[in-house]
Amino acid sequence: MIIRHSKPSVASAYGALTTAAMVWGGSVVAQKVALGPFSPVETSVFRGLGALAILVPLWIWKEGGGRFSKYDWGMFGVLGLGVLGNHLLILFGLQFIGAGAAGVIIGASPAITAFLSSLILKDIPLRLIWLGCLVSFVGVAVMTGQSGIQGAGSDPMLGGALVLSGLVSWALYTIGCRRTMDRFSPLTVTWTTLMMSLLVEIPLLGWNHKMLVAGVETVSLSGWVALMYVMVFATALGQQAWLYGVDGVGPSRSGIFGNLVPVSALVFSFVILGEPVGVREISGVGLIVLGVWLVNQRA
Repeated sequence: MIIRHSKPSVASAYGALTTAAMVWGGSVVAQKVALGPFSPVETSVFRGLGALAILVPLWIWKEGGGRFSKYDWGMFGVLGLGVLGNHLLILFGLQFIGAGAAGVIIGASPAITAFLSSLILKDIPLRLIWLGCLVSFVGVAVMTGQSGIQGAGSDPMLGGALVLSGLVSWALYTIGCRRTMDRFSPLTVTWTTLMMSLLVEIPLLGWNHKMLVAGVETVSLSGWVALMYVMVFATALGQQAWLYGVDGVGPSRSGIFGNLVPVSALVFSFVILGEPVGVREISGVGLIVLGVWLVNQRA
């Protein structure tokens, strides 16, 4: 099944990308809170099921449903691995690093996407963006190298490495979706790839669980609110808004909006979790934002 759709305008694409970036900044904190009563796999599975309960009826209402070929499902399955890697790696990483620090690292996502897009799609010469990518990666190193700082987590280096791996997974997903959305709408790609990731995740509950053993009554109100935020805003709204923006202006031009993620994540982590914002956090944000700016200027 192929849904022909008009490309979003530049203004609407930029609005969608801004929304996604701000929502994802808050979602880093929400995921950190949810990891209190829930395990990483539980958080990821519940967020996916909740988002599907919103996205599938919306898809049927807007596009009337439809059927997909075996090739289409295979393509969605491959892309679903990108969703799976992004969700789980970041959640496991948040067990070892503070939400604010993780949010700053996530700000390097645009540089990572541009770097891999240059290698895979050949849309931007690597010689034009290598400096910006290097500066952003130095910013990541500043954040993952800190230790002994309140709120940073038990092992910032391990947590940072896991979060960074999740960003690579998301970059590959974004690049793959760019071509897939020549044939399917962002809404279609969002729910199908999310569903395919869940097919792999659900069996993992037998290996990684917390609430399923402790009981529903152990989940606090803040835990449920955090999980709902991740379901509705970070997954159902944020992922579709991001793909909508990528469909309109492409993965490379979308990247600069990732600058908003570390800023909003630091603000939310300071206000909600009380995590400190010091010189290293600000330096990390500055280097990552500068690197992303250089990438987009040269691109």
